[in-house]
Amino acid sequence: MCGICGELRFDQTSPEMAAVQKMTARLARRGPDHEGFYHDGPLAFGHRRLAIIDLSAHADQPMFDKVLNLALVFNGTIYNYKELRAELVEMGYEFFSEGDSEVILKAYHAWGEHCVARFYGMFAFAIYDLRVKTLFLARDRLGIKPMYYALSGAHLRFASTMQSLLASGDINTSLDPIALHHHFTLHSVVPAPRTILAGIKKLPPAHTMTLTAEGEVTLRCYWQLNATRPDVALTEENWLVATRDVLRRAVERHRLASDVPVGVLLSGGLDSSLLVGLLADHVDNLNTFSIGFEAVAGELADEFEYSDIVAKHFKTKHHKYALANSDVLKHLPEAIAQMSEPMPSYDVTAFYLLGQRVAPEVKVVLAGQGADEVFGGYFWYPRMDEAEGTPLEKFSQHYFDRDHAEYLEMMTDAYAVEDVTSAWVNEQLQKPKADEFLDQVLRMDVTALMVDDPVKRVDNMTMAWGLEARVPFIDHELVELAARMPASLKLKEGGKFPLKALARGVIPDAVIDRPKGYFPVPALKYVRGEFLEKMRAILNSEACLKRGLYRREYVEKLLAAPEDHLTRIQGNKLWHLALLEWWLQINVDAMKVN
Repeated sequence: MCGICGELRFDQTSPEMAAVQKMTARLARRGPDHEGFYHDGPLAFGHRRLAIIDLSAHADQPMFDKVLNLALVFNGTIYNYKELRAELVEMGYEFFSEGDSEVILKAYHAWGEHCVARFYGMFAFAIYDLRVKTLFLARDRLGIKPMYYALSGAHLRFASTMQSLLASGDINTSLDPIALHHHFTLHSVVPAPRTILAGIKKLPPAHTMTLTAEGEVTLRCYWQLNATRPDVALTEENWLVATRDVLRRAVERHRLASDVPVGVLLSGGLDSSLLVGLLADHVDNLNTFSIGFEAVAGELADEFEYSDIVAKHFKTKHHKYALANSDVLKHLPEAIAQMSEPMPSYDVTAFYLLGQRVAPEVKVVLAGQGADEVFGGYFWYPRMDEAEGTPLEKFSQHYFDRDHAEYLEMMTDAYAVEDVTSAWVNEQLQKPKADEFLDQVLRMDVTALMVDDPVKRVDNMTMAWGLEARVPFIDHELVELAARMPASLKLKEGGKFPLKALARGVIPDAVIDRPKGYFPVPALKYVRGEFLEKMRAILNSEACLKRGLYRREYVEKLLAAPEDHLTRIQGNKLWHLALLEWWLQINVDAMKVN
């Protein structure tokens, strides 16, 4: 788990090493254990390492293989690297390290661009092939690890964060109106390859990109999710047995691929509790971690009642942190500075504050993110399924943060566009290989929406403290199994029925049968006191007024009654506006000054 960056020139000049050094410096928090650089001809790499597998200097990066003439920077973990290494040894390859990074190099040499199909894991990496002067970029199937890039006629620059790219200079920071429409409609999701900044793109999940020294670009999708039923029908019991087997295998993969201890972020919900249950017999003195906040408007802000039950049941080494809302406000600017893209979800700051406390204890944690999307756990899925209308209408009326008319009421004419988000969603829902409406929805959620909301926030906020978060519920083998399962089985008994069924006898029933909870930070939902005044100051600031994004009438309406304006999935609209403006001031405006 690391931070990576680099530059490939197309104009027969050498890379700007000062720019690469600046990019690398901005990645220091993602990789506190080692810094390294590599350059050859038109190519330069920078790397910050968080040492998890093979802690020796042999696994430092950038990694250069003198025999194969390949150079690598890699962020992530290949969980089946030992099996692949054994296969490559049989093929005659010799290794100089014990980790997964060198396995990627050898695999690329052996199988070319198709090596990615053999990897079980989360990854974003770049390989420079000195033999043919090409750069190969790759991102994992579910987009767990980030890959941002800026492409011009003179060069390509890439990095693990937008902040790293911005540090290099010469980036077009104008706002993309289409991306803004997505951002304000899809709960801050901007589907790849766009970002809200016109000059920065992101490599889509399950894609590779090959670039030549002349600037030719080839983009390839290497994996798609099939959401159709198997040819041979399976019984409910068949599905449950398969889910149990695949999940156990995924958790074991995530646990074993580490040379340092592994803990669990224990929210007290079904998903993280099940991870603890599956690990408890295999890990001595398992570390678990929970966080909670002050209640606001009568809404509880911790789930300690249930995390305590699990920790006590499995006798874990439990760490519980109860924070005041003043801590949230105090650390919000830090958290926003670590967001690669603006993310208004309430739990982003919670993850940031939790990561700060967990990182001194362990380097690796498992987290339950993705289970709701993969197994249909959110309240809006059955509501969509029961709604009338076209697939787009059924989805939008239960998910969109704002209808298009409200978007036009909110944004100034400079950022007015057609209803591009509805067009994008409709295109996603109509893709082939999905049997039913909910199959279409869950596939879109897992392959696109989840990538740029819960998955991205967990990576950003844990890696801000040099903490690796692993997400077994979006192991691609488990995702593939769940996608082919009847949606009705996933939604049975209020959602996530397969996980609830296999959890019986593994974790306490009180956790399985509890009402579904969320990771709440109610001070950002019920905007009052200092939080309201801070948002008022941001939205009335000179920078915000000069930027001219929002119509003032709309801003004033939200400021007058911030708790009356919530999205369909209970996000606070005022916080959404303020967060984007605050993010721009911290990450873009400040960079221009510096």
